[in-house]
Amino acid sequence: MKYGIILGSPTLAELLQTAVRAEAAGFESVWTTEFFNSHGLVRLGAVAGVTDRVKLGTAISYIFMRSPMLAASAAMDIDELSGGRMILGLGSGTKRMNEDWYSMSFDGAPAPRFEDAIGLIRAAFAAQHGGGLHYSGPHYSVKIPLYSRPNAAREQIPVCLAAVNKGMIRAAARTGDGLIGHPVFTRDWIKNTVNPALQGSKCKLYPYVMTSIADSTEQARAEAKAQIGFYYTTRLYHSILEPLGWVGHGENCANAFRKGDFKSVADAVTDEMVDAIAITGTPDAVRDQLKQWDGLADEVILYPPSIGIAPGRVQENLDAMIETFASRT
Repeated sequence: MKYGIILGSPTLAELLQTAVRAEAAGFESVWTTEFFNSHGLVRLGAVAGVTDRVKLGTAISYIFMRSPMLAASAAMDIDELSGGRMILGLGSGTKRMNEDWYSMSFDGAPAPRFEDAIGLIRAAFAAQHGGGLHYSGPHYSVKIPLYSRPNAAREQIPVCLAAVNKGMIRAAARTGDGLIGHPVFTRDWIKNTVNPALQGSKCKLYPYVMTSIADSTEQARAEAKAQIGFYYTTRLYHSILEPLGWVGHGENCANAFRKGDFKSVADAVTDEMVDAIAITGTPDAVRDQLKQWDGLADEVILYPPSIGIAPGRVQENLDAMIETFASRT
């Protein structure tokens, strides 16, 4: 199994140091994320400048909050800066995120619009040698007669889709080079829903694995519970819990959050949920627990919890993740 890591450091300076350390430790890939206060592609461009070998990915950057052309040009910039190490990971975000965070419309089913955006991005990659770019799809249309991209590092850049529910998983299988799993994917969801949908496609699974390493197992599990509970305040993700009969736990998270009772959000997450989603505890314990992903994916993305956790502790956990898995890369 190969290892990637989410660069969840509290500051940009620490983020770059973490990327350098992960590369030196032999990690296969490093990934930036995007939120209302951070830009995943800008951060990844900075990482390109301080690393030499490790693959660079966005896990994820939002597709509907920017033009597909801006996503394509940013990916080509980073690919050129890094000598061909870019993986463009894109996600739709939820309706609330699009509308409330970015003031962008979110109309209709996301999968068809997402697939059309990927079509335009791939067309931009393919047109780099000149001859113009002409693309017409159901949602996007571009005409740039003089389009070219001199000095491109590669003919194509891998494009991954973030997907949770079945419609988006099928879209990833049809159009993606990879599917980036959600941090609260259970192994059951991967085994029985995700991987069967990807079978026979070129789409590779990159599952997040929530990781909390601490001397105290109780502390590590509490950190994972807070992060899992935060995600399950969004009912869109409750389909992951349905096959295991755990939707009620997700509803408890959502109801507690609506009341502003953040302690109860974490308390609604059971030990069984932690065991199905995360790896927690001492270095030896998490190394052993990660073996449960053998056969589910060739490469996993280790992800540090951050909800309700002091910034110094988030970085401490990242450092421990690198140290713990360095000898296994």
